[in-house]
Amino acid sequence: MRNISDIIEHHLKNILQESPNGWIEIQRSEIADMFQCVPSQINYVINTRFTIEKGYIVESKRGGGGYIRIRKVHIVNKTRLQELLTEELIGESISQGVGYAIVDRLLEEGLINVREAALMKIATSRNVLLVDTELRDRLRATILKQMIASILLK
Repeated sequence: MRNISDIIEHHLKNILQESPNGWIEIQRSEIADMFQCVPSQINYVINTRFTIEKGYIVESKRGGGGYIRIRKVHIVNKTRLQELLTEELIGESISQGVGYAIVDRLLEEGLINVREAALMKIATSRNVLLVDTELRDRLRATILKQMIASILLK
């Protein structure tokens, strides 16, 4: 059985997929009422499942007429994607969770297949990179950047 976060994520992604303009605008309290949960649960889902690494841009306006706008970012230019991933998202250091989210995004966009995604995750996992955390995150960033460059060049 799926948990409430999975159900909310699935619901929001379905609405987004059906949206003709490529974005949705929701009110946190309305979604919380719909799923009979606390509004902070909606925040949790948005903050963890709709991140830039996963291909989403989230904007919000607080207050009485406030909203949360979620937009799916589509890849149009491989050169720009490589710059975004390697320079802006990965940088000099990256955690395993963020690295895995980037690999999942490449898979979702059809730039890699399931086997390549699994290999990328194994090569950058904390079970393979057996060094202290700071060095491990730096090694992971270097490995991911090289893998992405290689993938986008083919």
